Amino acid sequence: MRAVAQRVRKASVYVDEETVGAIGQGLLVYLGAGREDDHTDVDVMVRKLAGLRIFEDDAGKMSRCVVDVGGEVLVVPQFTLYGDVRRGRRPSFAQACPPPEAERLYGRVVAGLRGRGLSVATGRFRATMRVDASVWGPVTILIDSHKTF
Repeated sequence: MRAVAQRVRKASVYVDEETVGAIGQGLLVYLGAGREDDHTDVDVMVRKLAGLRIFEDDAGKMSRCVVDVGGEVLVVPQFTLYGDVRRGRRPSFAQACPPPEAERLYGRVVAGLRGRGLSVATGRFRATMRVDASVWGPVTILIDSHKTF
């Protein structure tokens, strides 16, 4: 699995101008699943996202995670994280997980984060979405479950 996690003051996701998910301070996560991903990747991603220490402590050092600061998480499905542009200019998405399986893995990550006591909002799977965010820092972290072992 791949994720782009951003520290935000607030973030919202819209489908057809309807708000489908919104958070205050926390993490905006764009999440994509690859063809090789399974429950192990879900576990890695949940652990990494919940424990990602990118929030500042009283000394200004990034040593707190979203759980520590009472933050929220907005998880937006993003198959384009598997776009491969090594050949030509049009991305190939051949390594992206097929939609039914990707949606199942996405749901397991959301459930895993909620299981850790986090308030989690979501985007809408297979929808065209607009995301508005107040990125804080900016702090943006790339996570690949296959590169964490």
